[in-house]
Amino acid sequence: MTVFLVGAGPGDPGLLTVRGAELLRAADVVVYDRLSVASLLELAPPTAELVNVGKQPGRATMEQADISALLVERGKAGQTVVRLKGGDPFVFARGGEEAAALFDAGVPFEVVPGVTSAVAVPAYAGIPLTMRHSSTLFTVITGHEDPDKGGELDWESVARLGGTIVVLMGIGRLPKIVSRLMAGGLDPETPAAAIQWGTRPQQRTVRATLGTLTDHELSPPSTIVIGKVAAMRLEWFEARPLFGKRVVVTRPRRQTSELSASLRSLGADVVEVPVTDIVDPEDGGSALRAAIGQLQEYDWIVVTSANGARRLLEVVPDSRALGGVEVAAIGPATAAVLRSARLVPDLVPERYVAEDLLEVFPAPPVGREGRVLLVRAQDARDVLPDGLRDAGWTVNVVDAYRSVALAVNDEQRAEVAAADIVMFTSSSAVDRFVGSVGVDGVPATVACIGPISATTAREHGLSVDITATIHTVPGLIDELIRFVEG
Repeated sequence: MTVFLVGAGPGDPGLLTVRGAELLRAADVVVYDRLSVASLLELAPPTAELVNVGKQPGRATMEQADISALLVERGKAGQTVVRLKGGDPFVFARGGEEAAALFDAGVPFEVVPGVTSAVAVPAYAGIPLTMRHSSTLFTVITGHEDPDKGGELDWESVARLGGTIVVLMGIGRLPKIVSRLMAGGLDPETPAAAIQWGTRPQQRTVRATLGTLTDHELSPPSTIVIGKVAAMRLEWFEARPLFGKRVVVTRPRRQTSELSASLRSLGADVVEVPVTDIVDPEDGGSALRAAIGQLQEYDWIVVTSANGARRLLEVVPDSRALGGVEVAAIGPATAAVLRSARLVPDLVPERYVAEDLLEVFPAPPVGREGRVLLVRAQDARDVLPDGLRDAGWTVNVVDAYRSVALAVNDEQRAEVAAADIVMFTSSSAVDRFVGSVGVDGVPATVACIGPISATTAREHGLSVDITATIHTVPGLIDELIRFVEG
């Protein structure tokens, strides 16, 4: 076992290195600070101990000496310890002090470099640190040192170096830094920028000149860029269609990753508030297993959701067991799960609701009983089985799974209160979300995956702003983009 000093990057979870992710998944203990991204902690095993030693402006949760002592103690205890640090552990992050303490104590350690904010944050603001004809060098400086106390840093000499100046952790002393740089001969008209919460959905870029930068309201953590390149506006991160929008995702915990990742790639600040979880039906799945043992008695298997498809595949011993039985699937997501096991549905309605499947479902065979095995959620609507029976089919309904309610905690409630949009992908999610936060706690913009969930939302008194024409997650995201772009 050993201690790993892992650079978490400046904020975007996607900038964590592969090695860093690998170590987080194997950690016994994760010691993290304020600038580490909370979502990265989800990579750690559920059994991992999470220790917050983050420093807030003006105070420390734990002194540096105590942090180093903690790493030594846990390392000596034989635990796998991940020290997760914002940016790179050896770039103004005191990782060198922690490594020295481990080295002196004879505790094995490994340093996993991270993407430093000095480089990544300007890039996310569309500011290249170097340009072939205007800036052929850049200097990275910590702003922690008080320019008036005669430390080692000669700000006047820095001003004369030319190129690009990047100041980290300098907001608190920015007026003095600016004064010293201008005293060193740097023109007050030199372009300058301050990027707060760089690489995150909350990123905010202030562009000014060296002489006017302090006229703006600036807050930490901010990366300051001074030089000709700061005038460049190669924006891409803040130009994404959902940038700055805080979106609540209510899908079951095991289904949030794809939707959340898609929204984040479009610039959204995603708040995951799963209000349901997918569990075994009350009979433990015995009815489904029994039905699969008698598949040859059925003409059709109808699967109504991706969750149902997954449960079906778990109990089908071999795809050959479905020989001669036709398969219908509601929705492309359901069909995709089946295709992943080389089961190509024979029927997928153009619209992804039970009513549309009934319109295109064939008539029962003439001269004998036609039998349908319907694999669905325990709490599903009865529209489909009732409609099939009315059409002359004998229907065996088996519960593949059920959704159970999850409570919304106070922290999630606070995040929801600050959100702009909530996305609903099922009627049950609408019921449980409104039941947890109340109608008044629902964000201003409501987006629903289809007409069924939209109807449920309206029954609760909500105004539905977005209903996906194509009732899939990608279809819902497309509608959201169109709504936001106006």
